[in-house]
Amino acid sequence: MHDTPPSVPDFTSWPSFPFEGDLQVKHLDDPVAVEPSRKGEGARECTACSAPDDAYIWVGERWRVRAMDRPTGLPMVLILESRTHLDLGDLPNLLAAELGVMTVRLERAIRSLDGVARVHVNRWGDGSAHLHLWFLARPYGRLQLRGTFLSLWDSILPPISEEQWRENLALVAAWLAEFGGRPLAEPPRIQWQAPSSIAAQSSASAAVQEEDDAIGVIEAAEEIPEPVGGEDTAAPPTDEPTGEPGRH
Repeated sequence: MHDTPPSVPDFTSWPSFPFEGDLQVKHLDDPVAVEPSRKGEGARECTACSAPDDAYIWVGERWRVRAMDRPTGLPMVLILESRTHLDLGDLPNLLAAELGVMTVRLERAIRSLDGVARVHVNRWGDGSAHLHLWFLARPYGRLQLRGTFLSLWDSILPPISEEQWRENLALVAAWLAEFGGRPLAEPPRIQWQAPSSIAAQSSASAAVQEEDDAIGVIEAAEEIPEPVGGEDTAAPPTDEPTGEPGRH
């Protein structure tokens, strides 16, 4: 086999591809004999199981919805998680049926936001064994963001404002709460301050946002595979689900 990497694929010329200029395909590494454990497998701690409810924007008895820790480039990025430590293929029939209902419900909630044209639903799971589905909102009219590269654009676009982000979170949480469960996201509060204080606060917030890059989908800990050779593989979790969907 020759060592010359293949030519770049046709999708690099698509209008939705985020990069331009000279590109080169990486050499494909040899397959490993044993894949490393994901978070939540074997003796590895599961961050989703240990997270308290107040880390989420909406919680029910069987499902929880959370956001990134700060705004990113898309109008909304949310993660749907099961409460029980199960992966997608481990879901019993009841939770599998509820996953379909929750997926449709959350997609509609996000699509109801102003400025959202489509909602992309993704599941990867190479970094974490706990079931989590990503919901990415494509801005209305941004045709260059259509398709499979939306998660990349989330890290490239400038973050939306903190106020708009929190308002969107509160709206989605309230929308879900109409069907059950408990909303935990609140809209931004009006700061009753003197104009000079408001200006100073706005300048400080802008400075912090410039310093601190937003974390997009591709940087999220749940989707970063572990380096090869670190952990042993483990058997899939076998926890059984309990409880009914709560009122949000």
